[in-house]
Amino acid sequence: MSRQQVTVQLGVRSYPVIIGSGVRIELNSVLPATARRAVIVTQQSIPLLVETDIPQTTVVIGEGEQHKTLATIEHVLREFARAGLNRNDVVVGVGGGLVTDVAGFAAASWHRGTPVVHVPTSLVGMIDAAIGGKTGVNLPEGKNLVGAFWQPHAVLCDTDALATLSERELRCGYGEMAKYHFLTGDDLLSMDRTARIARCIQIKADIVANDEREVGVRAMLNYGHTLGHALEIATGFEIAHGESVAIGMLFAAHLARVLERIDDARVDYHKRVISGAYGLSTALPQDCRSEDLMSLMLSDKKALRGLTFVLDGPNGVELVADVSPAAVTQALSRMEVR
Repeated sequence: MSRQQVTVQLGVRSYPVIIGSGVRIELNSVLPATARRAVIVTQQSIPLLVETDIPQTTVVIGEGEQHKTLATIEHVLREFARAGLNRNDVVVGVGGGLVTDVAGFAAASWHRGTPVVHVPTSLVGMIDAAIGGKTGVNLPEGKNLVGAFWQPHAVLCDTDALATLSERELRCGYGEMAKYHFLTGDDLLSMDRTARIARCIQIKADIVANDEREVGVRAMLNYGHTLGHALEIATGFEIAHGESVAIGMLFAAHLARVLERIDDARVDYHKRVISGAYGLSTALPQDCRSEDLMSLMLSDKKALRGLTFVLDGPNGVELVADVSPAAVTQALSRMEVR
């Protein structure tokens, strides 16, 4: 599989995303020239090892969403202090989306901004979490409610890491990958894996370049995420992120149909891509109550004016505010339950 490179165009803060087999060996070439020491943030289960030519310290954080917290950020920041890290040095996040979110938020906070390089090891991380500068952690009241925008200095997507993932972890990535079908209509399934990953990254990079702070078109990257995040919290994260997004996208299609934004054929297309092409479940867990999901969706970051969703429609995927609870309830009732 060939090496590919995408640039996230942000003026003087532009950065490369390098995709391909073995690209982790390029780490030294993308470190900031000012860095004299590095702190690697990772997890015990991450099989990918990275080395720098400068002194480095490794900080290991816990596994699972229950560790995506402010307590973990404090732990990481105190390790930065012990390592003597300054704002000219570098943080390197090696792991999935949880790791890059934590490493990025910690880097954004340390000395009010320290460079970070991401080496995502999951498919979700490669095509979504590590790109675009959104970092954050969870509160009991909601997912990713505390964080910062902090663009990485570079991202290395080493596809060798994908061979270490379980089938379920790959499915989580497919949930995010399926999203890009609805944003662009690209025939991603005709591409090989590296090309498909690179295309997803390019789509996200183009959106981020146009709307870095998510005040407009970048919201479309949250397609399926409003119900998806609610499902993660409601099930105690027994449903993984990509799995919940897959369910959330079909729900969004049903909601768009209830609101007469799309027709039945478009709803069927969603199911063919999500279930048929990627083999993802689109059924709601049986023990999730509609009223609980409604309450969680109202706490979503996008809910500035009532229930707010990213929905398909005649102008493509876009943000829709003030959706009535009755429409949401009707859409939920059209979902399969398992």
